[in-house]
Amino acid sequence: MRLLPEQSWLQFNRRVLLQAERPDFPLLERMRFLAIWNRNLDEFFAARIAKPFLKARGSLEHRQLLAEARAQALLAQERYEALLTEASPRLKVLSPEALDELDWLYFRVFLAEVAAPKTDLIPWEAAGDVSHGALYFASEAHLVRLPQDLPRLLPVPGREGTYVRLGALMRARSDLFLPEPAPLYEFRVLRLLESERARADWDELVESLEARQEGTPTFLVAERGFPRAWLRRLREALGLGEEEALTLPPPLDLTLVERLVAEGPPEWRFAPLRPSRPKAFLKNPLHRLKEKDLLLYHPCEDYGAVERFARMALEAEEVWATLYRIGEENPLAEALIQAAQQGRRVHVLLEGRARFDELLNLSWYLRFLRAGVRVLPLPERKVHAKALLLLTREGGYAHLGTGNYNPQNGRQYTDFSLFTARKEVVEDLLAFFRAVAQGEAPRLRLLATGEAIRRRLLEGIRGEAHPEGRILLKFNHLTDPEVLEALAQAAEKGARVDLLVRSTLTLLHPRFRARSLVGRFLEHARVAAFRSGGRWRVYLTSADAMPRNFQNRFELLVPVLDEEARSKVLWALKRQLKDGRNAFLLTPEGMEPLWGGGKDGQGCR
Repeated sequence: MRLLPEQSWLQFNRRVLLQAERPDFPLLERMRFLAIWNRNLDEFFAARIAKPFLKARGSLEHRQLLAEARAQALLAQERYEALLTEASPRLKVLSPEALDELDWLYFRVFLAEVAAPKTDLIPWEAAGDVSHGALYFASEAHLVRLPQDLPRLLPVPGREGTYVRLGALMRARSDLFLPEPAPLYEFRVLRLLESERARADWDELVESLEARQEGTPTFLVAERGFPRAWLRRLREALGLGEEEALTLPPPLDLTLVERLVAEGPPEWRFAPLRPSRPKAFLKNPLHRLKEKDLLLYHPCEDYGAVERFARMALEAEEVWATLYRIGEENPLAEALIQAAQQGRRVHVLLEGRARFDELLNLSWYLRFLRAGVRVLPLPERKVHAKALLLLTREGGYAHLGTGNYNPQNGRQYTDFSLFTARKEVVEDLLAFFRAVAQGEAPRLRLLATGEAIRRRLLEGIRGEAHPEGRILLKFNHLTDPEVLEALAQAAEKGARVDLLVRSTLTLLHPRFRARSLVGRFLEHARVAAFRSGGRWRVYLTSADAMPRNFQNRFELLVPVLDEEARSKVLWALKRQLKDGRNAFLLTPEGMEPLWGGGKDGQGCR
């Protein structure tokens, strides 16, 4: 059975939403998944739906995607109500009618002095220009825009654990937002924020971002009870069909539950994770790597080891790094800045085009430049590799990872980190950096990038296409037609094909053993393993198995050469193949959750 990538990805988002039903998860953690699901769906209509929307809008496939999104939104609203009912002894979201006179003493002032001055009154004639994702209200004569920086959920002073929606308050006091009191109805519009422009320089990136908010509307969510004539008028102004609009009871954006998750009882959340720490490495990273490679499995093993390695840039003569999504505060990036300020030669390949992180990366770009870091020009290909290279008088030391150099994600996503001082790895990695810096295609011997990653995967798969063959792949996305066809042929020739695919798998073959894990941690590692002649060959990579990653990106694939490290990777993957708590089986007949028993493949012990 073949699926569109967008169909498969929506199935993944349904799996995310189903976490809100898990009986083994604390209440606030189940709520958190509502917010994750909502952010994912917004991103779907802002980016992932681009191809079917632009090339096949109105087709059966496009309508099926819309139907699935609508079904998930309805289910999410049901889960929101159910979780609030469960939380009601200690957390409540009141309606304005449930507030007393004392409560209104505060909220009248809040609405008048905080909310009203920040809202925009818009004529209906400008309905086609409403912003992506913002909360709007419609009245018969006007539209009202609520700024993104105002909290959607407000605590009720003096009532612990009690909140009220700002949108509901505004509707109760429409006289503060309209020329005269009138009924208000909520709505949100989602737009395609993908730019079709080629962006190969920082200046061009800025120009592209300036135009992004003008993206074409892709979906409209309106409050249930929204007057039909108004809804039709709004759809027509946005150029949307009936199937591209959905009505729901408020709230229309469930990310507001993040406040409940943050401020609710701590016993309703997961206990803090206490990762193990590689003490010898943390004491002296470079000395430890002279002895042998080190492989860490995050978040069970401390991501702080990566940041400790980066601080060794102060002892290096030259440093090279790829940076993709690094967040607002980043100890690793700060270590590179400090090294540059102290006279080290620091070269950073900062990928400015990481979707929706562009503004943050522009900020880091300026910081690096002003600190003396050499920021390499953006190449035509997007750089998604995860690599850090320290060159000293004694030799080179490398970190190669499957995840981003992001301090939050590094502690919440499952990823592998490989540290090594092997000469052949260091030489290849330096060749990669120098080639990209010079605008040339890297020529590598041990590592692989671009199309060579696909060739390495195909070689491994085809080598196992026999009854004794064993293939184990773990990716976020597995959509490449050549790789999938090779997997199908290997499976049909008797090989055992185990796939751990978090999000998108576009071929569901009856002989594949395919599963997706969705749990406490975001599954993020990318691994390929082949049992050749009884001995496993294992590769870590930054690349998902997608055509764009082989054709349009600089990725890296690295073999795990150390026997202990190789065994550790296989141990983690085989545990996930036996997971009975977080797994969904993916078959041509659909997906089946394996909850309530068996091993926890995300457990750290």
